[in-house]
Amino acid sequence: MAKPDGSDRGGGAARALARLALLCVVGAVAAVIAGVGSGGWLILLLGLVGLALAGAGIWWTLAHRGAVRLFGTLLALAAPVGVLVLYAVSGLWVVAVAALAAWVAALACARSALRRLRRPHGMHSRSPRPARRPVLIMNPRSGGGKVGRHGLVARAEALGARVVLLDLDAHPDPVALAERAVAEGADLLGVAGGDGTQALVAAVAAEHGLPFVVVAAGTRNHFAMDLGLDRDDPANSLDALTDGVELRIDLGDVNGRCFVNTVSFGTYAEIVQNPDYRDAKAATILDQLPDLLVADGGTSLDVRTDGTRLHAPQALLVSNNAYGRVDPRGGGRRPRLDAGALGVVAVRVESATQAAELALRGERASGITVLTSRRVVVEADEEFIPVAVDGEALTLPTPVVCTVRPGALRVRVPRHRPGATYVAPSVDWRRVVHLALSRSPDRPRTTQEQSDA
Repeated sequence: MAKPDGSDRGGGAARALARLALLCVVGAVAAVIAGVGSGGWLILLLGLVGLALAGAGIWWTLAHRGAVRLFGTLLALAAPVGVLVLYAVSGLWVVAVAALAAWVAALACARSALRRLRRPHGMHSRSPRPARRPVLIMNPRSGGGKVGRHGLVARAEALGARVVLLDLDAHPDPVALAERAVAEGADLLGVAGGDGTQALVAAVAAEHGLPFVVVAAGTRNHFAMDLGLDRDDPANSLDALTDGVELRIDLGDVNGRCFVNTVSFGTYAEIVQNPDYRDAKAATILDQLPDLLVADGGTSLDVRTDGTRLHAPQALLVSNNAYGRVDPRGGGRRPRLDAGALGVVAVRVESATQAAELALRGERASGITVLTSRRVVVEADEEFIPVAVDGEALTLPTPVVCTVRPGALRVRVPRHRPGATYVAPSVDWRRVVHLALSRSPDRPRTTQEQSDA
């Protein structure tokens, strides 16, 4: 007899999707085997070589100047184009498209199968009482003027909040404004602005044990994204004032300063110190990277985590909870903000060969170290080193110590938010195979089992 919650039906659908995923994998392999023919394997191998050459070209573009940079740029552009032309002339483009389509379908089916079996593993929430005297601090210029475009001031005031607009010409101190609001009786603090401002006010809220509201009015809004908020319509974030739930999340700490997202050391931290970076990012990066990557112009770092020592990484990222996948483009997401651990990503690429490996293997390349730790200590021979805290350029005295404050912040978010469910970027294929071959529904994993996985 089926269970009242429909888990038998869900298990059957999950098994069917798992079997379909394996069938698509077989289809992808069959497409490659059937299509390569005589000499086809060599052409497929040349495709991988082209990808490696593109990675090497990117390295030469970033790490050198003059003729070497020009050659690297041409190689980075020509290698993938050459592979596409080679595939088109040989007729293998049909094979590549068919195999890719089958693989994409396999991933979609596998993720859907596993999602049907998983219990929600989002952060624990509770329903709070509405705040009586909420105060929201808003940056009118953040995100290119989202506060004005989305009418956030009027919307917040209509919901009973007092709004404090930052006068940027007067160089306001968000911490002082938040402390004043608390002294005047505020029972909730919120920010419509960038992640740097969010972190400063969040620290005040945590210190006084007050709930905190995030309004996604910044440019990138990484913190809002990981809370599941609607970044396209920041006005929806204000629903937390009247129809919200409360989460207990961690805060990062770097030398006594709070951060909600990341602390960066090395190349990025050095580059953002340049006053030209904000107005000419690409030009500033290309101008400084050769000295930082090859000429040892950057600060040599020595990093200690709970169980690992990292010597002289070129770039180091310490995050408030770990990212689900290392994404160099900054598009990664943290599945949880309450795991009580820092994420650590260290990068050391010293040659075109390592850059080629990075292009082929991604985060599994030997030049990338990914781990978690409760404490990260960064030392250097210099008394002060450049650090980027939630995107803000700072210089901090060494050693720089990063820790995590478990459950330090009460965040109030809308009850209904579009990105609340995290979808893992990778697939546990062993579990997919087990599910496809099983005859009974695979039981949902507990929260502890998901954390261990």
